[in-house]
Amino acid sequence: MAAKTTLNAKNLEALGAQRLAELLIEISTGSAAHKRRLRMELAGSQGSTEVAREIRKRLGSIARAQSVIEWHKVKTVNADLEAQRSAIVTIVAADDPKEAFDLIWQFLAVADSIFHRSNSSDTAFIEMFHQACGDAGVIASSAGIGIDVLADKVFTALQDNDYGQYDPLIAEMVPALGKEGLERLKGLLVQWSNEAEEKPADADREILGWAAAVRSTRTRSMPKIGD
Repeated sequence: MAAKTTLNAKNLEALGAQRLAELLIEISTGSAAHKRRLRMELAGSQGSTEVAREIRKRLGSIARAQSVIEWHKVKTVNADLEAQRSAIVTIVAADDPKEAFDLIWQFLAVADSIFHRSNSSDTAFIEMFHQACGDAGVIASSAGIGIDVLADKVFTALQDNDYGQYDPLIAEMVPALGKEGLERLKGLLVQWSNEAEEKPADADREILGWAAAVRSTRTRSMPKIGD
């Protein structure tokens, strides 16, 4: 039998709600991550609308941040990102897929800020945003987003893929786009590629095929849309 001082849910319940609340406040003092977690839990108790509001506010703060992400901060920042991504997928999407669709795109958009501020070669960040591309595809299908709107949104994202964060996006969006949506996306990319050939970009950019359109040479090649 476990001792009454063993840290487990059953023993902690014996302390009572008031004492547990006091301890949580004490433990979270000085820890921004713990405070954000508590706020998210409180928002969750009010429903997905409050959770969405907290996520949107947090993603805005991440996007506006200016501080450099040193190597020793990568794990903390990545855990923060994962908390937001997970809440979008597991809480908001289950109740309001369209709101979740907007949020997952806001999540993907913070990639520029993260990579711009990061001095680390850690792959955790790129894996996180690739996972979010998959989430975006699933949520788009459940939200019933119009294929024209979706194709345009994917096209806009691919124009800003400097860090390879959107590399798997086309493949992940295939089920939601369908044949018609893929054809529209293909047309947009071909048009963009032709415009780039007529008006070459800076010396550090090149054409990597119609599906990739114009990409910075520092990024990896993007997947092509199948014929």
